[in-house]
Amino acid sequence: MHLRNAQRSLIVAVCTGLALLAGLPAQAQSRDNAASSFFTLQEENSTISTSGLKDRFYTNGLRAGYVSPERTDWMLSNIANTLWGARNVRVAFDVTQQIYTPYATHTANPPATDEPYAGVLLANLAAVQDAMNTRSSVGLNLGIVGPSAYGEQVQNGFHDLIGQGHNLGWSKQLHDEPVFAVNAARVWRYAVADLGGLEADALPAAGVTGGTLRSAAEAGLMLRVGHGLQNDFGPSRMRALSGGDVFSSSGELGWYAFAGVKGDAVLNDVTLGGNNFRASPSVRIRPLVGEVNFGLVVLGDGFRVSYMQVVQTQTFKTQKGAAHEVGSLVLTVLF
Repeated sequence: MHLRNAQRSLIVAVCTGLALLAGLPAQAQSRDNAASSFFTLQEENSTISTSGLKDRFYTNGLRAGYVSPERTDWMLSNIANTLWGARNVRVAFDVTQQIYTPYATHTANPPATDEPYAGVLLANLAAVQDAMNTRSSVGLNLGIVGPSAYGEQVQNGFHDLIGQGHNLGWSKQLHDEPVFAVNAARVWRYAVADLGGLEADALPAAGVTGGTLRSAAEAGLMLRVGHGLQNDFGPSRMRALSGGDVFSSSGELGWYAFAGVKGDAVLNDVTLGGNNFRASPSVRIRPLVGEVNFGLVVLGDGFRVSYMQVVQTQTFKTQKGAAHEVGSLVLTVLF
């Protein structure tokens, strides 16, 4: 109970801090956005949420990312230009770790109908291309699922730090196996209205992913209200359609609140369907998955901070509970 109260206090503190930042005076200097690089740190967790959920299902994601200045001579430029047209391209590289656990983390032998324990460690490379009101990307994910992704060590090591008991079933996790996926996505930006001095816009998005890691098609729509909406294409995400890490630093402080919906048509997901090349724990995937999301973003002189709450429908046939909730905190700095 104390841990859940601390999590709620953290969420309140973050949102209060973002609101206070929105009231600060604007900074004086703008930056050359095309020549800028971006560095991102991101944490997603099922306990960074308004409901204070325990570890279950997609329970933790960590990401460290870098996005380059715009260039015309990257090796990925030809691919991006063939898909999206001839424009300057940024290269995005990040490393992510994702942790998945069953609902029943208190037993060393989780039920066969529960989500398998799994850690996924990935290196992700993408080409990102902006037009006036579109952001397009094409990318490659390479990594490993299984004990070598260090999911058990990260999760139970953190539990040791906060004085919480271990999740007991990691000996039953998916086996070591290399995984890959290729993906492409686009976000469109449409101005909607001026609401008493506040801007409003809509961000439809679509994407497709294919590989042994995951194969799915995604579509979503986000609505935003605030100031400085032209500075980005929405907040960053892991494992889903994303506005990306690149933003414009105009020297003026901006902010916006957002709410969105997204739907996935899923063909395969190694964290649910189990190892591709050997027997392992697995569950039956639900082919259609929906979510709602909402949150707040603040953009300052050389930084962007976001908080997102995600509520997702069931991802497999025997899943307990009506919905799964995950919170996401992201800090991106420009340099």
